[in-house]
Formats: sequence, C-alpha cells, structure tokens
Amino acid sequence: MSTLRLSPGPAGLLPPAATAIGVTLPPSGYGNLHGTSVPEEEVLESSARALANAKVPTFFPGPMVLWEFSEESRRVADAVLSVAEGNNIKIIPMPDYRPKYPKIDPETEINPNHPNLTIWHNKIDVCLFVGVHCHYSNIALKIIRGGTACTTIALCSYAGDEEADITVRDLSAPKILELGRLIKKMKTNSRGF
Repeated sequence: MSTLRLSPGPAGLLPPAATAIGVTLPPSGYGNLHGTSVPEEEVLESSARALANAKVPTFFPGPMVLWEFSEESRRVADAVLSVAEGNNIKIIPMPDYRPKYPKIDPETEINPNHPNLTIWHNKIDVCLFVGVHCHYSNIALKIIRGGTACTTIALCSYAGDEEADITVRDLSAPKILELGRLIKKMKTNSRGF
C-alpha cells in the first residue's frame, strides 16, 4: 500500500505523474486518499465530506455512464442522477472526448486537453469523475491537479485512478447511493439538526 501523498494543486505546469512519485492503485476493499491507500468506507466518507462542504460540487459523468452499455451502467447512471439531484450537485457530462479546436464550450463539456478551463470557468472546487475511461481521466485529472486547486474524486469501475485526490475502485450503484446518503448526513449535521 502506498504511504505517499499527492499534494493539493495547483502543482504547476508539469506536475509529476502520481505513479512517478510512488502512488499505487489501491487493493480491493480500499481506495486512495491523497495517494494513501485507506479502507473504502473512509474514502467514501472523505468524498462525501468534500462534496458536502463544496461551494460548487460538480459531477462529470463520462460515456460509460451516459451511453448505457449494460444494465449495470443504467443502474449507475440512475444512482449518479439521484445523488446529484438530491444534493444540489451540478452535472457537466463528458459524452465525447475528441478535442473541439479551436473553440471549446466549457458550459457543455470538459475537454481532456484543457479540463482546467472548465474548472476555472465554472469556479468548481470539488469535481467527481464517474464513468470516464481511464486514459482520459488520467490526463484530465493530472491537468486539473497541475493548474487548479480543485479537489478531484474519481469513481472507477476497475482499479481506481492514481491521479485523483480521492478514488474509489470497483464502482457500483450501491456505492454511489451510499455516497449520496453520507453527503445528506453531513449536510444535515453541519446545519445542527
């Protein structure tokens, strides 16, 4: 298990890849919290706390959620929508990754080559990637870490994403719904109810 930590951004123009500083993917039942493998429950709580306390929490669902590849992807998409709607979380879909040069419309998409523009334009302080292909999320998350102070969360169907500040592996609809329950609980507790 990794004991190194990713430093919060902005990390500069050419931040080192997380793997270059020794961050590894978490084993099953664990997630990464700033580069350190911790039990999944702790990672979900940290994700919920970040989203509950964010000024502009935003979900970035990718094609693996948006395009309904399977019945499981449909359940994940329904869970993402339910959690976002139930917790006033903005959604910016990532349906197509191809670069749109010379002009990008940050209101409707995040471009993997310049995701920091979308973060800056929308003043996003916590973003969550879900259903984004690994090779695109790695690039986008590294650029976000390099140029912004946005906290990044990646919910991954496979082994997690070492470039995210917080990552959960083996994504499922129940994990997303649990995240939503924790967000509601933390919002309620912060109001003193």
